[in-house]
Amino acid sequence: MNLKLINIGFGNVVSANRIISIVSPESAPIKRIITVARDNNKLVDATYGRRTRAVIISDSDHVILSAVQPETVGQRVVNEDMNIDN
Repeated sequence: MNLKLINIGFGNVVSANRIISIVSPESAPIKRIITVARDNNKLVDATYGRRTRAVIISDSDHVILSAVQPETVGQRVVNEDMNIDN
């Protein structure tokens, strides 16, 4: 298993192998997920005080907040997969 790291903004990276989903923070259910993660000490805020644009949910139940658009993070995951395959 190769370690694939994805840039989520401001020099922060997450392991692409551990990502379950990348979603927008606008809906009430996602806001609830963020609140529960904060209460359970499973929230990682990588926004550096900026507006949260993407919420990354990992297989370890950690929730990561990013200031990068979900489409951008998703594209970085896809590009990383394409680079590994070549």
